[in-house]
Amino acid sequence: MSGGELLRVGAAFPDPPFNSVQDSGLDVDLMTAIAEQLGAQVQFIRYEGRDFNGIFDALDSGVFDCVASGTTITGSRALKAAFCDPYLISGQALAVDAARLPDVASIDDLEGLTIGVQEGNTSQPIANRLLADEKVARVRVYSYGSIRTALRDLTTGRCDAFMKLDPVLSRLAEAVPGVTVVQRGITTEKIAIAVPTTDTALLGRINVAQATLEQDGTLPAIRERWTGSARADQSGPGIG
Repeated sequence: MSGGELLRVGAAFPDPPFNSVQDSGLDVDLMTAIAEQLGAQVQFIRYEGRDFNGIFDALDSGVFDCVASGTTITGSRALKAAFCDPYLISGQALAVDAARLPDVASIDDLEGLTIGVQEGNTSQPIANRLLADEKVARVRVYSYGSIRTALRDLTTGRCDAFMKLDPVLSRLAEAVPGVTVVQRGITTEKIAIAVPTTDTALLGRINVAQATLEQDGTLPAIRERWTGSARADQSGPGIG
């Protein structure tokens, strides 16, 4: 990619505060600022797959130039994509309908209950471990675009608890009456922009641009606007 060209950014919408259907959010602001640093125009391309991990196959096949979608760095994902320096550190959170299940305060209180996750989300292997350890009765897997359905299911009993990366879960839970985030900081996860493994030049250019935005205060201000904290590390249990 050279100056004046188009930077195509893959993202799964909606995933507030990283992105929304109104083309706003932390990732939208960040990638717009990075594109400006690179002398490029930015175009967000919606990823429509049921399984979030499929976004890396689309990246590898050239559908996008990069992925910015509240994306956690994992070992398996690093086999398919190269990750830039993290711009946020967060962790998994747990939400329930507090009126229906007032005694659930953490993942240690889920015995006999159903936990929901999105397909391909980093919460899925955690939920599977809880199931293997008999700490939950079952895992309900929702397609990536069905997050709002999943949270409504908490109030009807079709699902008892839902796990997803904070601050996304906190933002989404605010819109569902009765649903409360009861635990944060279940994990510590580094969130970063992903590029094709073959495009080391773009990786380096994004890292330089992002570092500039961090140093001049633009990136901390973006985090403050969308998460309420300017800090890069927001992985603590009381943050989000």
